[in-house]
Amino acid sequence: MPKLELPFEARVIELEAGDLLSAGLYPMLPKGLKEAARANVFLLKYLHMLPVEEIGIPRYYEFLARSLSEEKLPNLIYPVKGGTFTHIYPDPGNERHTYISVEPILTANMDEIMPKIEERLMDFTEEFSRNVTDEERRESFLSVIDKICIAKDGRTEKTAAGAGPRPPGDGKWVGFRGKWYGGDGRFAVLKGRLQAIGGGLFARKTGDRMELSSGEIEAVKYLIVRDKVGVGVLEPLVHDIYIEDVSGSGVGPIFVEHKIFRSLKTAVTFTSMDELDDFAMRLSERIKRPVTLHSPIVDASLPDGSRINIVYGKDVSKRGTSFSIRRFSEVPTSIMQLVDFGTMNYQMAAYLSLALEEYMNIFIAGETASGKTTTLNAITTFIKPEAKIVSIEDTPELQVPHKNWLREISRDAKKGQRAAEVGMFDLLRAALRQRPNMIIVGEIRGAEGLIAFQAMQTGHGVMSTFHAASVEKLIQRLTGDPINVPKSYIDCLNIAIIQSAVKLPNGKPARRVLSISEILGYDPASQSFSFLHAFRWNQAKDVFEFTADMNSYLLEEKIAPKRGIPPEKKRNIYNELNRRARILERLHKEKGITDFHELLGVLSAARKEGVF
Repeated sequence: MPKLELPFEARVIELEAGDLLSAGLYPMLPKGLKEAARANVFLLKYLHMLPVEEIGIPRYYEFLARSLSEEKLPNLIYPVKGGTFTHIYPDPGNERHTYISVEPILTANMDEIMPKIEERLMDFTEEFSRNVTDEERRESFLSVIDKICIAKDGRTEKTAAGAGPRPPGDGKWVGFRGKWYGGDGRFAVLKGRLQAIGGGLFARKTGDRMELSSGEIEAVKYLIVRDKVGVGVLEPLVHDIYIEDVSGSGVGPIFVEHKIFRSLKTAVTFTSMDELDDFAMRLSERIKRPVTLHSPIVDASLPDGSRINIVYGKDVSKRGTSFSIRRFSEVPTSIMQLVDFGTMNYQMAAYLSLALEEYMNIFIAGETASGKTTTLNAITTFIKPEAKIVSIEDTPELQVPHKNWLREISRDAKKGQRAAEVGMFDLLRAALRQRPNMIIVGEIRGAEGLIAFQAMQTGHGVMSTFHAASVEKLIQRLTGDPINVPKSYIDCLNIAIIQSAVKLPNGKPARRVLSISEILGYDPASQSFSFLHAFRWNQAKDVFEFTADMNSYLLEEKIAPKRGIPPEKKRNIYNELNRRARILERLHKEKGITDFHELLGVLSAARKEGVF
């Protein structure tokens, strides 16, 4: 198992749980942290482990604001789904601060407890085998823990000097669990009741049940569910809504990419390749895609929908087995939030809303982690609510809000099974027979690209993401191997959005739409492609320029006619674009609408009223 290496020397906690609430650090905690610590004793114990005289008492936040990214030495705690907390620990001597998952097991002596628990669980294997879903497995484990463990009576074990009023007499007495035992048979009374005494741990059998403190039982339940039902040490990370990526780069610590604090080093570290291989093997079995030396690379999805990639073994990964997880929010980022982040502005959003209402073909291109899929999900809000949408992916990432949405996933052929391989090409070809208004391809990488362009030619709207850093590179990759789209087909693509992770003038990292370009066509004589930038990002000022204002081919020649605007009034389309931009801004700033699903409902109602 991976080890926990805290960036400080943890203090030994000498006070009991009840005493911690009346002494020590607790009275000095700020209100929010005090309430959280009172409700979660393991958090209070963790706080007493910290060198607060060096770093100070951590601040507590229920939600993190993006402005916190400006802090040079962040020292804060926030709650994570699943009953844990995260401590961002300041590390001035390191290029990365430390991400610490504060779990119930952090302050419990689990090395003493778990071997006995694991042994007892073996008696319930038949019961566990009847479970099918994760929820059934979770409930079954919790039920079994209640059967094999019993909580102490609440009185803390103390020495004879503190075990309560001493009974009369001069004999030798032994204090245990608030009672006194005397005479020559005093140890016989205790015999059989103590199962293990060590390191402050008292565990004994009461009939067939192990006696533990209530905090230890909660820690056992948490650890069993985390490791048997969840994804082990990664469980708190995949539940943290502020984490975008988790990566294990061989032997050493696990790293995370945080939405607020960017790159962080976790306190979880692998100390050997064997340890790392064992973890990766169990993780792959948990997602039902086991890795082997013969099949060392796995792409799959975790139960929460996050995308995971595992490269197994030192033969193909010299620093040891590696893994990476791309997390996706349960609620997609909305177009309003993208405007908040500065990824695009209201005018660009209005432009895309006009294009998607008429089922224009759009590719979002950029490098890895540039936010392509986030933007793709966000702009699906602008597709008409009554549209039929078919999405095609190899790993599930898209989140489309429409009710008439067919979500199709490719499938690899599995050895020893009759199930045949179903690729992106097969699914896209089948989608053409399903009469969709819009086809969304998670990512185009190969021969499916040609089918996508054939779908455009037959009148289907197509959206996809693509790896390319510019419009020129996008066209080069589309027309070259292995996609091989005929050059004369390229003008079927209406819009290319180029997005990138950039540095702002103030030096801060951000994601920006570098350009929104309209593809005009291909000239066989000069063998050149023509396109114009509708919008461009001005890096020096961090603003977006509408370079195609009163000069947009797409708006005037494609969208205006579809909206019934006569040729002599085609420039009225710019008035509609600006009007929509003002509506979006009003909904955002005045009405406070930012939620993805709420925005879809508001825009649907506005369309029915004819105001959007």
